Amino acid sequence: MTSGSQTDRETPSDPVGFDKHDHAGCITTAVAAAEAHCAANGLRFTPVRRAALEILLQEHRALGAYETLDRLREAGFGAQPPVAYRALEFLVANGFAHKIERLNAFIACAHPGANHSPAFMICRACDSVAEAQSAPARGALGDAARATGFQIERTMVEAVGLCPACADNAAP
Repeated sequence: MTSGSQTDRETPSDPVGFDKHDHAGCITTAVAAAEAHCAANGLRFTPVRRAALEILLQEHRALGAYETLDRLREAGFGAQPPVAYRALEFLVANGFAHKIERLNAFIACAHPGANHSPAFMICRACDSVAEAQSAPARGALGDAARATGFQIERTMVEAVGLCPACADNAAP
């Protein structure tokens, strides 16, 4: 998570996930952003939704729905899959989390409240994930879309490779 607040019009620029940072601070900031968004929009930030977000925020890696469900059960919430899926769907729908299709898993948004197109760098060795900003409308995809008259509404970029720690460990 990033520190400081961002408006809906601002877009983040720094990737978050592989670098050292104030992790407790990023959790506090993200939960506060979710609370404020829900209060401002008349949404219920239920205890299970809060717990699911806090679970996703504990690590910068994606968690599957069943791993999230296991952790929710350990925290005293229901043990049925809909409990986790409904909470995760709420978090994704409101911009507090993203679904990473390649992993069929979820990760807390590193830039809650910001209007952005996320790009994910996924470590194939340790499954850690960093979120960065992509600009699909400006690159080759944007050029192709404009040439065909297609209007891009949402993109998801997922790159697979090695994070800095795993790359260092793999070096000869």
